[in-house]
Amino acid sequence: MTQNSTITKNRLVTTDKIRNIGVIAHIDSGKTTTTERILFYTGRTYKIGDIDEGTTQMDWMEQEKERGITIVSAATTTFWKGVRLNIIDTPGHVDFTAEVERSLRVLDGGIVVFDAEEGVQSQSETVWRQADKYHVPRLCFINKMDKLGADFETTVGEIRDRLGANPVVMVIPIGKEQDFEGVIDLLNMKALIWGKDDKGVDYKLKEIPADYKEKAEKARSALIEKVAETDDQLLEKYLAGQEITVSEIKKALRSAAIAYKVVPIYCGTSLRNKGVQPILDAVVNYLPSPADLKEIEGINPTSKEKENRQLINEEKFTALAFKIQLDPHVGKITYTRIYSGVLESGSYIYNASKGKKERVSRVLLMHANQREEIDKAYAGEIVALVGPKETATGDTVADEDNPILLEKIIFPEPVISLAIEPKTKADQEKLSYSLQRLAEEDPTFKVKINHETGQTIMSGMGELHLEILVDRMKREMGMSVNVGKPQVAYKETISKPAEAEGKYIKQTGGHGQYGHCLIKLAPLGRGEGFKFLNQIKGGTIPSEFIPSVEKGVIEAMEKGVLLGFPITDMQVALYDGSYHDVDSSDIAFKIAGSMALTDGVRRAGITLLEPIMKLEITVPEEFMGVAIGDVSSKRGKILGTEKKAKAVVITSYAPLAELSGYATNLRSLTEGRGVFYMEPSHYEEVPGNIVQTMLNK
Repeated sequence: MTQNSTITKNRLVTTDKIRNIGVIAHIDSGKTTTTERILFYTGRTYKIGDIDEGTTQMDWMEQEKERGITIVSAATTTFWKGVRLNIIDTPGHVDFTAEVERSLRVLDGGIVVFDAEEGVQSQSETVWRQADKYHVPRLCFINKMDKLGADFETTVGEIRDRLGANPVVMVIPIGKEQDFEGVIDLLNMKALIWGKDDKGVDYKLKEIPADYKEKAEKARSALIEKVAETDDQLLEKYLAGQEITVSEIKKALRSAAIAYKVVPIYCGTSLRNKGVQPILDAVVNYLPSPADLKEIEGINPTSKEKENRQLINEEKFTALAFKIQLDPHVGKITYTRIYSGVLESGSYIYNASKGKKERVSRVLLMHANQREEIDKAYAGEIVALVGPKETATGDTVADEDNPILLEKIIFPEPVISLAIEPKTKADQEKLSYSLQRLAEEDPTFKVKINHETGQTIMSGMGELHLEILVDRMKREMGMSVNVGKPQVAYKETISKPAEAEGKYIKQTGGHGQYGHCLIKLAPLGRGEGFKFLNQIKGGTIPSEFIPSVEKGVIEAMEKGVLLGFPITDMQVALYDGSYHDVDSSDIAFKIAGSMALTDGVRRAGITLLEPIMKLEITVPEEFMGVAIGDVSSKRGKILGTEKKAKAVVITSYAPLAELSGYATNLRSLTEGRGVFYMEPSHYEEVPGNIVQTMLNK
């Protein structure tokens, strides 16, 4: 029997036997390698995939194999000890943060992988915060214990101090660096030793080595104390000095981990195939099933009241579309997490976010880019749907007679743009189609036309993000394009309140145009975006024209006023105006709204905002001074320095505009020994002298 047919045959497990988990971490911590080992040990694959050889199952895109990084999240299903694991392997590179965001939104638990030498890195903090946002219980795997400089205790300390977690150490390493040979299971007080078996399938259970006895006993009593603190009954037993059984500890630990009171910690080396099986046992023992989470909360789109859905097959159908993928053979595939009810192939679903009915022609079970057709999908499953045309990332699909809206997925704003144009006339039409397809798949990829220059501007999360998208256009869509230099995605905003009037009157003989509005502008806090308030009283503007004024305001904001960048962090209140019985129209009020906004922004002290990056630089100690001086010369603010072995980690904020070509710059300053990591942090005002220079260009 093939592996795939086994998966299909065994799918129908009860919801308490399902775990929807994600593998998340900083880039190069070993997420994909860990996932590949999980697939091998659970019997999902017969050969261990290797990133360096480009033979991984989960990194299936050509660009992923070439670069040795994960770009898109990949989903798969496997089994361990009778429990069905739906696993999503996510990217570690900050440019693909949307993939992590959308995966965490639909997962019930996570495995966070750390590099034992590097400890908690910047992106580790970012993914941890993302998991916090969606209340995802997690366990930690300290990987690369065989690496030079691996330090288990320090990494556990960093998880506690930097991430604010409450770590419960479940295993301690036996040996480290090249001498790492296994772990001590503190619950059962046994040593797990991986011997000569290259693939790490077999390991021996042995007595704890004499020189580790005392350390293991100390660590076990710390484990029991931490778990007892989360459970009143256990705490009573603990304080009374009574014996606490392993099954009691496991039960209390499971409850505490699901409630995110504690985070179980494991260690090993995925590349050397040691320590992965205990992680699988921990997923089964301590991460939640849909049955543990019991229900999900949403809002009734009609009454706007809160409603709950039980996470069972017998409940009304509810699901969340979390990812769109365009497949050359099947067309549009909608990855969906089914929370409640049952979905049949060939049936209709109701998109509660858009108020539209859609047909599901096929339901697929995914294994990376391979797929398997199924007749029905049940509560707790992660499946792909073929058929829905309108459904987008973050939409709720539900039963038409019982609609519900689940929490949406919020994605960060792009920080970098570049101009793109087709090389030939024939590619002109293909270009807009290709960009539309890519934007449908990726919510952090935005496209707009600059009407003054006629250029197409694509925006994304970083240079690598845009580079991959251009590469995909070339390979997947056969497009040849000229690409401009990356440009910083500035924004415009206002610094003080103002009032303005927009009047569009075009009266000739016969039918004319008449639109007139008065607005008040007020600045909002950084990152608050845009708010439109309707304060019209007494019908001075008929209600049917108010959306037209808002449309005109938004259009003018997108074009910008100072340097053509979109305007943000502003509230616009429409408070008065007038109309004409015959000549007033939607278009007249739209133009009036646009005129009022442009005039108002000029009065309200317009200023420029720029993206600020969090920059983390790791350099040998002797280059610390020169690296700090360089950041300061780039208008950077040093936040702090931290010593790690013989290197120093410098954390700072710096404007993206000053960081072009920073990789080459850092290499030349540090004789090729410095490395850096950066991620978008926030927007800040551009200093006046720099704005003036930009205006004079």
